[in-house]
Amino acid sequence: MTTAPAALAPAARAVDAAARAAAPLTLAEVNQRAELLARFDRSYLVPADTFLRMIGRLTDPRHPAGPFRALDIDGRRTFRYHSVYYDTAGLRSFHDHRQGRRLRFKIRERVYEDSGERQFEIKLKGRRGDTVKHRQPLAGRDTPQGARCWLFLADTLHRAYGIDPPAVLHPSLTTDYLRATFVADGARITCDAGLVCTDLRTECAVRCDAGLVLVETKTAGHLTEADRILHAHGIRPAVFTKYCGALAVLRPSLPANRWRRAARCAFGGEVRVAPAG
Repeated sequence: MTTAPAALAPAARAVDAAARAAAPLTLAEVNQRAELLARFDRSYLVPADTFLRMIGRLTDPRHPAGPFRALDIDGRRTFRYHSVYYDTAGLRSFHDHRQGRRLRFKIRERVYEDSGERQFEIKLKGRRGDTVKHRQPLAGRDTPQGARCWLFLADTLHRAYGIDPPAVLHPSLTTDYLRATFVADGARITCDAGLVCTDLRTECAVRCDAGLVLVETKTAGHLTEADRILHAHGIRPAVFTKYCGALAVLRPSLPANRWRRAARCAFGGEVRVAPAG
């Protein structure tokens, strides 16, 4: 059962309205036009009203290059995502990203809550500084800590980096949010609202500002029109990832200065204890 738009917070309401107003696009068309498993990502923390102006321009049917269209699956335009990030006990993935190491990776299980589909995903850094995603479906009792996923991880890291995988991985952080996806040829924009991140060690959580949309532009090349529109509104890319930004707030003792400014903007620095169950 979906939440009625009037009951949503401002950012979620803006994402829902923008997706409903755009022309639809099927998942097969998304993969055909802009699958972008190797891409450059830029993240922005965008006030809901600015987001609506940006996406309104891009989805306008009169757009000279053709409008961006919204992913539609069985009449649904917004989708609930749940991800579990895995790391070593010493947070190797977090610290490799903090130090800017080229041979770095993130590991997660992604659950598409509306369909129940599960994916094991490995995000690597390519030679050009781009993000390269590898994934395989999870079925039945498969888990990222199981033998099948470990072999996939080992093969991926050997092929890409020539390194061995961590011997042991632990669930570190979960993220939950509402997403709409807008697509044009060779370009994709994901728009997330209502982000909640929970530290699985402490069971504390942070919630993103209800008026901010986390916009990520994804392209194989240079700046997109969406980037240029946001820059014209005075909004610059944020040094922010869900995993590292959340840990910067949830574990203030970590050396995470590069993410703290954007994380404070996103989360306000407020940490709450997650309710039991």
